[in-house]
Amino acid sequence: MLLTITSTRSPATDLGYLVQKNPTRLRSVKLSFGSAHVFFPEAEENRCTCALLLDVDPIQLVRRGGRKQPGAPPLQEYINDRPYVASSFLSVAISSLFRTALAGICLERPDLAKTPLALEAKIAVLPCKDGEKFLTSLFEPLGYDVRITRYSLDNRFPDWGDSPYYTVTLKGSILLRDLLRHLYVLIPVLDDEKHYWVGEDEVQKLLRHGEGWLSTHPAREEIAARYLKHQAGLTNLALAQLMEENIQDPDAAEQKRSAEEDHVEAPMHLAEQRLSKVMKILESSGAKRVLDLGCGEGRLLTELLKNRDFDEIVGVDVSSTALERARRRLRFDDLSPRQRSRVRLMLGSLVYRDDRLTGFDACAVLEVIEHLESYRLKSFERVLFEFARPLRIIITTPNVEYNAKFKDLPAGNYRHKDHRFEWTRVQFESWAKGVAGAFGYSVDFQPIGPTDPDLGSPTQMALFTQ
Repeated sequence: MLLTITSTRSPATDLGYLVQKNPTRLRSVKLSFGSAHVFFPEAEENRCTCALLLDVDPIQLVRRGGRKQPGAPPLQEYINDRPYVASSFLSVAISSLFRTALAGICLERPDLAKTPLALEAKIAVLPCKDGEKFLTSLFEPLGYDVRITRYSLDNRFPDWGDSPYYTVTLKGSILLRDLLRHLYVLIPVLDDEKHYWVGEDEVQKLLRHGEGWLSTHPAREEIAARYLKHQAGLTNLALAQLMEENIQDPDAAEQKRSAEEDHVEAPMHLAEQRLSKVMKILESSGAKRVLDLGCGEGRLLTELLKNRDFDEIVGVDVSSTALERARRRLRFDDLSPRQRSRVRLMLGSLVYRDDRLTGFDACAVLEVIEHLESYRLKSFERVLFEFARPLRIIITTPNVEYNAKFKDLPAGNYRHKDHRFEWTRVQFESWAKGVAGAFGYSVDFQPIGPTDPDLGSPTQMALFTQ
């Protein structure tokens, strides 16, 4: 089985530092089920490819005491697809040969491990009995451009149909650590046939390599179940701990930025002005189904619920505790059955594709994008504008130029400590126009809050329309 990882970010040969392998040398190791080799078929300034070739020995597998499946043909232990397809054997090889890269460590160039690169991973033969839709549902939510080639069982006999084998190419701007973690977890999930005994230590491996992405993946339950060989006890243990991850970091950040917002912006009642303006736009739009991405504690949801013209109101947030606060703010348990049927709260992320987000008339994303890492913006754009595609989108974000008017905000500081960036009006309009053009939307801009002739308004808003 063959995995190749290609970097096109100059100097592309930096990939050698990241995987701690010399591009001019072949690295080979013996494993309990065969041998693995790392080499570089190309290593140029603008393009560098690292290849992991795994040679699985089926006879050695049998001698290791592999268990024969009940009812299996007599020679299946010796004649099968294990030497040729990507499986849990490949995950073991990744862990063995790319150990430091998988951990996000680069001893000679520590900065590289924290730098997103233009990477392309290609898996020569990947088994997926559940078909192309399931395969893409695992990788597309992670922001990859997924290209798939499916193979027929035999070109000479087209009536036999397609095989369950694919060549898969994943492209994206991503940390090498994250790419390897995704492959480590998801390759065995697709194969759904781990070659070794699974115990509680596998739960910790799943949590370690799924940190930061698995807890908000739309298919996390299916991923956990398959990774842990459908052992219900271990799967429930893993899912419980994944939910704890959701509760901790995102929720702490939400509480922190809410407190800071109250301190900096409260004197001008900016939060109320945002809600009022967004509500007027939504009410005049004729929208019936409204999505609030990054709904937090549910301030907009509460206002939407008051207007009976909205038939379906959905709030999405990465923090389960934030959703619980939204539930309390809505007094959900006290609502009438009809009112309760109009509103729904969902755990989810802005940077992972989620089919539950499709089909809405309007979507609001209020004071959210500035909390995303800049390298995740592309994933956010695709999730919202390419896949969800609501008819109207409202996005608000701080205007960094206006920060000079906040007396309690030191010069050069962002409005909230959790912000990853704050844009000028020119930067925001440039980004919004680029996104609108790329995905077939028109865009208009409106100020929110008192407008200074030189600095603009404290909040800037973009209205996207199909």
